[in-house]
Amino acid sequence: MMMMIMMPNYPCLKIFSILFLASLFYILIASSFFTSSPDHLHQHYLQTHFELCPSNYTNHCPCQDPRRQKRFPKAKGFRKERHCPKTGERLRCLVPTPRGYKTPFPWPQSKDTAWFSNVPFPKLVEYKKSQNWVRLEGERFVFPGGGTSFPEGVKAYVAALNRLLTVPLESGDVRTVLDVGCGVASFGASLMDYDILTMSVAPSDEHDAQVQFALERGLPAMLGVLSTHRLTFPSRSFDMAHCSRCLVPWTAYDGLYLREIDRVLRPGGFWVLSGPPINWRVNYNAWETEPQVLEKEQNVLEDLAMQLCWEKVAERDNIAVWQKPINHISCIQKSKTWRSPKFCNSSDPDAGWYTKMTACMFPLPDVKDVHDISGGVLEKWPMRLDTVPPRVRNENTDDLTLKTYIEDNRTWKRTVSNYGVILKSLSSGTYRNVMDMNAGFGGFAAAMVKYPVWVMNVVPFDAKSNNLGIIYERGLIGTYMDWCDIADIVLEIHRILRPKGTVIIRDKEDVILKVKEITDKIIRWKGVVVAGDDSEKIMIINME
Repeated sequence: MMMMIMMPNYPCLKIFSILFLASLFYILIASSFFTSSPDHLHQHYLQTHFELCPSNYTNHCPCQDPRRQKRFPKAKGFRKERHCPKTGERLRCLVPTPRGYKTPFPWPQSKDTAWFSNVPFPKLVEYKKSQNWVRLEGERFVFPGGGTSFPEGVKAYVAALNRLLTVPLESGDVRTVLDVGCGVASFGASLMDYDILTMSVAPSDEHDAQVQFALERGLPAMLGVLSTHRLTFPSRSFDMAHCSRCLVPWTAYDGLYLREIDRVLRPGGFWVLSGPPINWRVNYNAWETEPQVLEKEQNVLEDLAMQLCWEKVAERDNIAVWQKPINHISCIQKSKTWRSPKFCNSSDPDAGWYTKMTACMFPLPDVKDVHDISGGVLEKWPMRLDTVPPRVRNENTDDLTLKTYIEDNRTWKRTVSNYGVILKSLSSGTYRNVMDMNAGFGGFAAAMVKYPVWVMNVVPFDAKSNNLGIIYERGLIGTYMDWCDIADIVLEIHRILRPKGTVIIRDKEDVILKVKEITDKIIRWKGVVVAGDDSEKIMIINME
């Protein structure tokens, strides 16, 4: 296995209130490590011992280390991509908790306020002062809902967007949203009023920890940049993609980045762009840009959208909305008499782990009629969560996957009910950021919907069954990841887990006992083993 441990997609502070490994150790560690040579590996890891890193490593992000980034070229923003250290360069110590760290505010209070000591980065307050992203009031940050394109506040912005869409946000048609260049994720926070789940993405840059602010607020977010590799999501994931002055050069490189948005956008999904060059005739003075420059940029943008067969839905004030077609029948017909849309003829459209972007568009699944939705119809949210996803119904030739999917959901409903008994405060908002490190069909996250949490569903990029597309069709979110050996996994868990967070590990008794010895020894965790379902045991580790 390659190395996930350096967590290319997550910021540096302790961000997850509760971290569920769920069946990770059963599928990845038990099968890949213990069963291959259990006694040898068991003894090897018991000889490992990690001390605390120096205090200046509190905010260390191995794959986003500024010192390492300088080794890589700036072209296409490649320097801001993940660059993980090799085996001999990896940090082999325990990243300490920030000095003065306080228990975060419970959800939903955390959406609007955070402790300065938990994310001690005042630079953004001054840098974005005129745009009202975040204010520092005594020991607390306050998030008033401002933004570069939100002069009247994000709620007013979302209300304006709602008037432009062909379906109301409250209808349940839009459930998963990708926000590129998210700032402190105020757009995603506002969409939660509509029961919409937003994956907020931004690079590590001069704005100082904007994604960490988002996670401290209890909002889904991850480090990411449109550079040379695809985003870490499968095709047809999101109902909407959004960019509010996100500074992505959409028209550069033959529309490479807009074509990537097309890849991850669901048939019939929306692309929303606000800021330059939209409605440039009215706004060019405020943007201090020559109108000819903006006019040319918008013309190229419109041409790219046409090549993708997107339909312009609306443009008002500084917001424009396009809609992706529900299938490519008409698009293919147009290509016979019109400029070719550059369909991709190779590569897996769902590949999202270190896969180079290409300036082409992936053809949607075939349909028989121009009114059919490629890939299948998705129910409105929340019915979508408990309906068998199209990728399970349509893309499997036997009933095995369907039976496995149904049984998986039953198992997780029962298991999560037990977790609710074990973790009494699960309903109180104390836990907010949750990770399932080997998400399968997303059954754990689906069962957790009744609690005030969000779940990052992690699917190993080399898993036998690539279920991340299924997870998104259920109205849930997640990412691909690459895990490594047990020591690095444990180190990474320690790095991203909040103080007073929780780890839950499920497996057979002999495996649990071996893992407990290892975690007790190398991290000095004190796990408690309790009975689980059937022959399984559960180890619970509550952080101090």
